[in-house]
Amino acid sequence: MILNFDEVEEQIIPNFKGGEKAFRTHMYTDGSCKIMRASLEPGASIGVHTHEADSEIIFMLKGTGVVLCDGAKEILTAGGCHYCPKGHSHSLRNESDEVIEFYAVVE
Repeated sequence: MILNFDEVEEQIIPNFKGGEKAFRTHMYTDGSCKIMRASLEPGASIGVHTHEADSEIIFMLKGTGVVLCDGAKEILTAGGCHYCPKGHSHSLRNESDEVIEFYAVVE
């Protein structure tokens, strides 16, 4: 299956998972898996949340994000991948002056 995210309507979700500002995403879901092309403007974040029943992979396309993974700070740069396994907590924050863009898969 080919997914063309340019053809998927953008969703703008304010304060996603308790984060700051808005999370912008083009999301495909089949009910059990979510695949997203997303972005965060400067100062925006996805709040800390725990993956109780699934895991998440975030692949950074553009910019630098700050991940808080189980309380430990990680810097995620373009070309890098963050993995949050089932039962663990994380967040993503854009502390830069540019929009960050990434793909995320929750399954």
